[in-house]
Amino acid sequence: MTSSATTQNYKKSDDNTHDTGPQFYGHYHHVTAEIPIGGLRTSQKNIVFDPHLSPPSGRVMLKALRKMTTSIAAATASAQAVPHVPIPAKGVDYRNKVVLAPMVRSGELPSRLLALKYGADLVWGPETIDRAIIGATRKVNPRTGLIEFTRLPSNGGRPNVADKESTIYRIDPAREKGKLIYQIGTANPELAVQAARMVAADVDGIDVNSGCPKPFSTSGGMGAALLRTPDLLVSILESLVKEVGEPFQIGISVKIRILAQPEETEALVTRLVKTGITGLTVHCRTTPMRPRERAIRDQLSMVARICHEAGVACLMNGDVTSRDQGLALMSEYGVDGAMIATSAEANSSVFRSEADGGAAPWRDVVYDYMVFCLDSENRLGNTKYLLNMLIPGKVKEFNKAKVAKSYLDICRFLLFEDLLPRAAAVDVILGLQDKWLSPPDENVPAQADSKVDSKSDSKSEAVKSAMTSESARAAGGGATRTKTPSPAVHGGGPIRRTSAPKPKATEAGADQEASASVSEAQPTAQPQAQPQAA
Repeated sequence: MTSSATTQNYKKSDDNTHDTGPQFYGHYHHVTAEIPIGGLRTSQKNIVFDPHLSPPSGRVMLKALRKMTTSIAAATASAQAVPHVPIPAKGVDYRNKVVLAPMVRSGELPSRLLALKYGADLVWGPETIDRAIIGATRKVNPRTGLIEFTRLPSNGGRPNVADKESTIYRIDPAREKGKLIYQIGTANPELAVQAARMVAADVDGIDVNSGCPKPFSTSGGMGAALLRTPDLLVSILESLVKEVGEPFQIGISVKIRILAQPEETEALVTRLVKTGITGLTVHCRTTPMRPRERAIRDQLSMVARICHEAGVACLMNGDVTSRDQGLALMSEYGVDGAMIATSAEANSSVFRSEADGGAAPWRDVVYDYMVFCLDSENRLGNTKYLLNMLIPGKVKEFNKAKVAKSYLDICRFLLFEDLLPRAAAVDVILGLQDKWLSPPDENVPAQADSKVDSKSDSKSEAVKSAMTSESARAAGGGATRTKTPSPAVHGGGPIRRTSAPKPKATEAGADQEASASVSEAQPTAQPQAQPQAA
């Protein structure tokens, strides 16, 4: 260390009324020190006091010491800072984020908006199979302003099924801007690129699912099956980075599970971080493990280290139940982000920290969810699926909402009277008005609940049974099936094959169908000239 010093006179100002202590006179030295830290050299001008001279006040001494300590700490942090891969101009940085996990059914648009409302930093959409989105038509819904990717369903080869487009994916371009990660299920590099190009201009990142253990994914070589074919997984990621990430200026990421042996996980992650990805999420369970089994975090620090050495952000998943817990785990294991799954299904306000209010009452969360469902004209079957998780099973509203077959009746049972007009309008759009237990009555909305309850209770057991079974096929909008559907239809996968019959031909309905056909068709999106990443 080298230094140079000059001596100057020092006198504490007499007009400092905030210090009533004694006045000191003396000398101090300005010392410019060149301090080698971590291979770097940093120059810092600090105050060093001569003990043989009269000392200045203790406050000035402490200020000088703090300044020196801060300078040294900053230099040390700079020397030890991990590299960061460049974040694309239209991509997102996964660091310091608590995010919503990709979940089939639970990751549809209303659920994502609900998570964002309560503080999620990013949201993953549900895994969508590559072939499901390839060939879809991109539309902008004139009523909602949402971007919708639709296609005609195959209907499993069944004849005489209503010829109506199915919505594969919905995006809110305003509320999800800068927040949405599209997860793709694929086992083919070429199909992965085709599928990703369909949505790349409307999302903020593409994530490859190589962690889902469900048969509908692994049976096609997708999801967790990719962990057994690392060469294929690497090829998929490299193709997406080169042919989608770079031209569209968005990041490519991957979600994996830990392998049985730490050495296997280490070898896999070491290969993946070299593909050009910007983020890697590790689910701290092996493929055979299920959510009820406790997450294994023994390998987490090792995965984080490998990612950081390559400049790739590392997120953790598995038994993360709240924002506060996620932040604590990030600090404990040295990861960059935390992903919440099942806890968010039960109450999305887990994304809100205790300092900001913590978890909200279930009724508040359900009200917000219903607003988002109505705003997006969400499929009733999907809405009821989430309500079964958001509404506590022991409250009376649970069973009432379970048997309802329309948005109007759900809002009646939940006493959301201010939502009744919107609910009725959405029912008409979706062709559910024939399912109403009674028509909307604007004159006596407050009495509607008691009337509905009375009418519901008076029904025969056979009718009640039919109503319950109806909820199981609500995704079909009430369409009657003539034979048992194939397992692919009921498998819970992201490909929607069922469709609702068209509403009755009324003048209003005709107008709505006409307006719905207004679209901004955009086949496979083409990349545009993008600005350089900052």
